[in-house]
Amino acid sequence: MKTKIFLGVILIGLVAVSALFTSCKGKQSASGKGSHELVIPCAEFGRGDDNYFRADASAESMNLQASREKAMLNAKNRLAGLIGSKIKAVNDRYMNETTVGKNQDYEEKFEGLTREVINQQLVGVKVTCEKPVQTADGKYQTFIALELKKEDLLKGLQDKITNNQKLKVDYDKMKYEKIFNDEMKKLEDEQNK
Repeated sequence: MKTKIFLGVILIGLVAVSALFTSCKGKQSASGKGSHELVIPCAEFGRGDDNYFRADASAESMNLQASREKAMLNAKNRLAGLIGSKIKAVNDRYMNETTVGKNQDYEEKFEGLTREVINQQLVGVKVTCEKPVQTADGKYQTFIALELKKEDLLKGLQDKITNNQKLKVDYDKMKYEKIFNDEMKKLEDEQNK
């Protein structure tokens, strides 16, 4: 009798374990055979909002400092691309909504100044996250996130424009700032989807 109960308990245990493995396997195959979600260091610090431009990146090297420098360069390039596309959208809207938008010389000078300001601002970005790790094969991988305050960029743009006599005449600071803020809100909405 004890043997039958013992065998019954073992059988129930085997059925339960089998069901557990089957349910785990089912979940795994639903997301892809052998796939799993990655947790990437610093990624949560790389999402912009309506107050900051942000970007994250990583790089790998046999040298810790080289991996850091590469990650910093990658993050700055991503940040510059993001800022550049948003500022282009702001400039395009601004030019279309003002009468000076038809003046190609004005447009070229305006865009040239904005590129210059973006490059200057990238020098002063703030590192919000940095995590170096050593991989199983002995290499170093650095994860990094950067941010640039939108107000700093906007102030830099406005200072450059108002210091240029040709651009200052037709520049509408309030209109430009409104368009800039609208585009920053769109950026936040895009990144929160």
